[in-house]
Amino acid sequence: MIEIEGLTKSFGSHIAVKDVSFDVRPGEVVGLLGPNGAGKTTTLRMLSTTLRPTSGTARIAGYDVVREPDKVRASIGVLPTDPGLYGRLTAEENLRFFGRLAGLSGAELERRIDRLLKWLGMDEHRKRRTEGFSKGMRQKIALARSILHEPPVLILDEPTAGLDVSAARTIIDFIQESKAAGRTVLFSSHYLVEAERVCDRIAIIADGRIRATGTPEEICREAGADTLEDAFLTLVYGEQTKPEVSLWAGVR
Repeated sequence: MIEIEGLTKSFGSHIAVKDVSFDVRPGEVVGLLGPNGAGKTTTLRMLSTTLRPTSGTARIAGYDVVREPDKVRASIGVLPTDPGLYGRLTAEENLRFFGRLAGLSGAELERRIDRLLKWLGMDEHRKRRTEGFSKGMRQKIALARSILHEPPVLILDEPTAGLDVSAARTIIDFIQESKAAGRTVLFSSHYLVEAERVCDRIAIIADGRIRATGTPEEICREAGADTLEDAFLTLVYGEQTKPEVSLWAGVR
């Protein structure tokens, strides 16, 4: 469903992403993990067609992200790091606006809005302006927006970052239910435990390069580690790994 081959992005002399290759199979949940500045967001932005690759190829649902961006955008639901809602609009007005941009209208659009607001526990807040929402509430509305047009693929950039336990749990449930509905999900996360819980496979990226891909068990075997945390530290930091390296401070 997502095929990435040799994807590279340079900003002047700085190479942010170098020769990235991995795939996400239909109906699979894959987590992209790496420290700050590893290239996660740059990679996801190239896949969502908001950033043009310097070289390499990527195809989503069979469409090339450079040559067929409109078809790619119709096939994906995207959650960027900034939810990007209009604060002076209510929750339902935001969804109605973005739904119309996606070509939806009338009773079908209203049906989808109703269903998603109830699914995400936001129905009682539908008439409130989003400028007064907590981060978790804004994230839920942004998630509803991402799936409003019922895309087969979801690309989520740090969907649980900065959320409280309850809001984060809702997001994880959303990912699991999306998979159960047959969708393909690629998301970045700064929680290894979270990724290990919901991902079929994981891709670890550091310094713009993919260091390992596979199931959590396969990655542990490759790194010669007993836990995913130890495997991550070994693959990312290698001999520089120190006991004082904090997983939670370093992974974003």
